[in-house]
Amino acid sequence: MSLQPQVIYLVPEDTATLARTIFPKRNTPWMQMRDHLGMIYEDRDFAALYPTVGHAAASPHRLALATRMQAAEHLTDIQAATAIRARIDWKYALSLPLDHPGYDASVLSEFRTRLLAGSAERLLCDTLLDLVRDLGLIKARGKQRTDSTHVLADIRSLNRLELIGETVRAALNSLAVVAPDWLLSWVPQDWFDRYADRCEEYRLPDSETARQTLGTTLRTDGYQLLTAVCAPATPPYLRQVPAVDVLRQVWVQQFYGPTSQTSGAAWRIPGRAPVRSPRPTMWTRAMRPNVISTGSATRCM
Repeated sequence: MSLQPQVIYLVPEDTATLARTIFPKRNTPWMQMRDHLGMIYEDRDFAALYPTVGHAAASPHRLALATRMQAAEHLTDIQAATAIRARIDWKYALSLPLDHPGYDASVLSEFRTRLLAGSAERLLCDTLLDLVRDLGLIKARGKQRTDSTHVLADIRSLNRLELIGETVRAALNSLAVVAPDWLLSWVPQDWFDRYADRCEEYRLPDSETARQTLGTTLRTDGYQLLTAVCAPATPPYLRQVPAVDVLRQVWVQQFYGPTSQTSGAAWRIPGRAPVRSPRPTMWTRAMRPNVISTGSATRCM
């Protein structure tokens, strides 16, 4: 991907008209940010991170701004990509036309990788701080955080939670198709609520403590599912289900273990890209009445 920097990005007329119609007072934080701070970043700020030949890359000024907005709202890459595609206040802030299709979630991840590989993560905070200082919005001797690594770490933590949650959900979806009776004979009832919806359809925890708690729960569920699949009485063909193999691989990549199911989530240090899990949609609350009507006892592994 090569960079073809653009100097000026104006808010397209169609986007501006609709945004001002829906928000006549422009009282959304992202519209106010665009109106008062302008573009904040410029494509040329990131020129060193891109080659000079190849297909045109997505505008790095937009990706940098989207990364800041994503961290502020505690969104995963998939949720942020949806916001870029669907939310008028995001399109306004990013100077995108209404019919812009947005970006794939992987584009956001690839941009962060470029920042880290080029040791340019400080650009996210330094550029913004220089701008607000020049506008007189911060005091000369005030304390401001200038390290952007916390922004990138926050997004990474959310994405890892989404990954492991969706991996368990994908395995349950597949098993619900090939062996529904076996699954309903032991599955804990609270899993119907936990894995009924896709992870990107609800907000993940904001605090680090709550994220660790959720990580522990998801990790325990994954090990419990793998233990049940590998039990001697379980039909052997269930171990060959592709989504179950993905679950095993992701757990090896993401966690140190296996350890006891009640221990804390021992995350591996980031460094290798995890397998991306599929996201089928058959694991739903609709199966709950089957558990209740059959009176099957649940069994915790």
